[in-house]
Amino acid sequence: MQFELWQLFLVGVGYLMLLFYIAYAAEKGWIAESIARHPLTYVLSLGVYATSWSFYGSVGFAQQQGYNFLTIYIGVTLAFILAPVLLQPILRLCREYQLSSLADVFAFRYQSQLAGVLVTLFMLTGTLPYIALQVRAITESLQVLTNESTPTLIALGYCVTITMFAILFGTRHISAREKHEGLVVAIAFESLVKLAALLVVGLFAIFGIFGGFNEMGEWLQTHPEALESLYTPVREGPWGTLLLLAFAAAFLLPRQFHMTFTENVDPNTLSIASWGFPLFLLLLNIAIPPILWAGTEILPTSSADFYVLGITLNSDSSLLPILTFIGGVSASSAMIIVTTLALAAMSMNHLVLPVSFRSHLGPETNFYRWLLWGRRILIGIIILSGFGFYLLLEKNQGLVQLGLISFIAVAQFLPGIVGLIYWRRATRAGFIAGLIGGGTIWLVTLLLPLLESSGLLSIPIDASKLITITADDPWSAPTLWSLSINTLLFVIGSLMTLPTQAENDAAHACCRDSLTPPSGMLVADSVAKVEMQLANIIGSKMAKDEVDRALSDLGLTHAELRPSDLRQLRERIERNLSGLVGPLLARMIVDDQLQMAPQEQTALADSVRFIESRLEESRTRLKGLAAELDGLRRFHRQVLQDLPMGVCSIGADHSIINWNTAMASISEIDSDHAAGLPIEVLPNPWALLLSDFITKGEQQQRNITLEINGQNRAFNLHKAAFDLSSDQQGTVLLIEDLTDLYQLEAKLTHSERLASIGRLAAGVAHEIGNPVTGIACLAQELLSMSEKESFQDKGLHQILEQTRRISDIVQSLVNFSHAGQTIEQVTKPVIIWDTIEQAISLVRLSHAGKQLHFENNSPQELLVQGNHQRLIQVFVNLLSNACDASKPDDIISVNTTRDGQFAKITIVDEGHGIPESLQGQLFEPFVTTKQPGEGTGLGLAVVYSIIQEHSGTISLHNREIAGVRVELLLPLASESDSNTISTSEAI
Repeated sequence: MQFELWQLFLVGVGYLMLLFYIAYAAEKGWIAESIARHPLTYVLSLGVYATSWSFYGSVGFAQQQGYNFLTIYIGVTLAFILAPVLLQPILRLCREYQLSSLADVFAFRYQSQLAGVLVTLFMLTGTLPYIALQVRAITESLQVLTNESTPTLIALGYCVTITMFAILFGTRHISAREKHEGLVVAIAFESLVKLAALLVVGLFAIFGIFGGFNEMGEWLQTHPEALESLYTPVREGPWGTLLLLAFAAAFLLPRQFHMTFTENVDPNTLSIASWGFPLFLLLLNIAIPPILWAGTEILPTSSADFYVLGITLNSDSSLLPILTFIGGVSASSAMIIVTTLALAAMSMNHLVLPVSFRSHLGPETNFYRWLLWGRRILIGIIILSGFGFYLLLEKNQGLVQLGLISFIAVAQFLPGIVGLIYWRRATRAGFIAGLIGGGTIWLVTLLLPLLESSGLLSIPIDASKLITITADDPWSAPTLWSLSINTLLFVIGSLMTLPTQAENDAAHACCRDSLTPPSGMLVADSVAKVEMQLANIIGSKMAKDEVDRALSDLGLTHAELRPSDLRQLRERIERNLSGLVGPLLARMIVDDQLQMAPQEQTALADSVRFIESRLEESRTRLKGLAAELDGLRRFHRQVLQDLPMGVCSIGADHSIINWNTAMASISEIDSDHAAGLPIEVLPNPWALLLSDFITKGEQQQRNITLEINGQNRAFNLHKAAFDLSSDQQGTVLLIEDLTDLYQLEAKLTHSERLASIGRLAAGVAHEIGNPVTGIACLAQELLSMSEKESFQDKGLHQILEQTRRISDIVQSLVNFSHAGQTIEQVTKPVIIWDTIEQAISLVRLSHAGKQLHFENNSPQELLVQGNHQRLIQVFVNLLSNACDASKPDDIISVNTTRDGQFAKITIVDEGHGIPESLQGQLFEPFVTTKQPGEGTGLGLAVVYSIIQEHSGTISLHNREIAGVRVELLLPLASESDSNTISTSEAI
């Protein structure tokens, strides 16, 4: 069965168009997000690891190295099993600092542009043979299917086609933070295609070539050398070296780094990939042995690299060879597309931009467009360079040799990765020295001999004179020596040089244990100035877009920002630019334009917020005692946040350190907004209230009334000092919201007042009845008198006097019933004699009050500080209790004397006293000596509450003879306030 070249070319182009349509549909939302972002999609996208080397070369490798071919996938499995300690730290670093390539990671960690340049050049050099491998695999597969030589023009046409699709796939977005979801979905689809193709070919080998499992088993029994050839290399071959190379390639190859870290949308999917991706690789390789045995049976003279394709030509249908060809095209194309995208971004950030950045940019430059076209051109250059390498190696080397040369190249980054994650003492000098040393060994022992054998170099290169290299194992010695020299120079170079401050900061960021916030203050004091300064170097449009993006990331607006917010804005802009131009160039732009003014000490609020965020992020990383201490910290912090009382801690500079949930609810100021603000800039009334309280010497303020949103609210304020450092003190404020309590007490007091009026009702009726009767008598007398005119004036005056008496009684009751229904209790100097006299007049309205004698022995000039109406209620309740306990004609006396800064008021009755069993419960609600229906038991509870509000005391004692002695202490009014007096006229 044979095919025409043009037919296969159209099939390949059609398949690539299908991949692009899938990517386009995913980006347009035509494919559900639940599918596009599903963990399985991410796992399958990692299948870009399986290139034409896996699709075709694995069979040839299995023929040469037996089951050692599995080490290429077992090494990957080991890397993903170690994801929590190896891959997760790198992913966190890439996401947090917007690092889009391995060169970005190393340049950031070692703070060296040279490190980024060397990594990029080394990656390009090591990857070009791999790109050439993909082109060669496609051209040779065409040759197998057409049985004729494939012209170079076909290979060039394939490279041009792939270049177009690579540009379409990966250069519609600029920033690395904008994930190519369409690319991920397309690569996941192509992974399914090549997996399905290999499994189908494997099934065809078993059932189509051998006739079934039993027949294949019989063939193996008659050909024991087939199994022996698989086992022998495992015992004698370089399986350790292959494991190490595959382990490094699993996450250091450009395509693997790009799909594992740069295109990762959800960090949680990496934990699923730690078992899902090895499972995919197992399924991918399960068909390799049957394909090898089938090819050995029917194609003994053909290259084992293409057994996968060759055996399908024995099928009765043309669909199987086409499907297999599509699988090979899929594997090759995916590798080239993803690899060139990664290499183009790496080359732009570390080779092109550092040279041309300044000369091509200005305020009017459209930097986005400049970057876009720069990356497109680089994609074309890289793919054409791979084509050039293909031409050089067209007649030499198998697929396996080309692939392993690239694997050994990327393995040179392993010492640097270990230093990046776990060795903070590592320096740029050590990393560069190690990379150059290991790279030189790789160049001399592998790449130059490859070029010499291809005829490019006329000087013969004999690497065996330097190290021992065998024909059966050409990889172990170069791997061992290159990595040994690399590691040795890395360690020695790091120990012999001291890291710079920038390197230390980067090391702490990589190791995730830095608890020191960025210091300094941004010179630009507004968002507008930040935009203007950035526009000087990256253009107005890009400056505006990047500032808007950074504000959105931080959840901030263009409104005036505090200094700490501007610092965060600067840091976020730097990180976002890092995804565009690399970390060092991003830092150069920010340092050059957004300059920082030195600041002696970072505000404590900023330090606390920074440390809290770092500890929150590191929650899953802490172990042992550190984890226990962090758990205790979280517990105490949660208790503080959940306290029902408002808590606000203030630094020495009056900036807010902590603003808990209750405080946010009371003030209606969000905690995130309040933290870091100077207390003086809070919205009123909080700024005035809290700043005034801090400056005062008193430790508490009681019954502070504020009007908030048109409603009066009552608070108690408390404060305490704490040490920030040896020479600084902070303040903790506690804000107790008494509004609900006062409203409840006001309702309770009012209810008791109404109950008192109910008890007075009979006496009130009698009091009003007397003047009404007098008025009726006077009217009748006027009617019956013959000399009306002589009596008229006198009678009318008496009638008016009686009506005024009725009016006074009614008005007193109305005032007494309505007073005190608000939490706002205004205190003024009060004449205590007048207050007691009014209470007596009200109590005398009752039936019991009319039968008793009251004595008010208080000085008329004595003033107390209080609320006149609420004090009346106190004395009404106490005198009413005395009336209820007394017998007719008993005397109830009220005496007032000075006692220091207080007025001592004593109420004495001659009643039956208080039972001993109730002595300790008198001020509790609903405790009473009266029979059911005669009292509520709330009178003394209300009295106690009112006295407490007035900062006074009250006590009740049985007298030795008979009756009860009530003693009250109320604060005297200050002389400066004595001109404002609350008397009965205020009722």
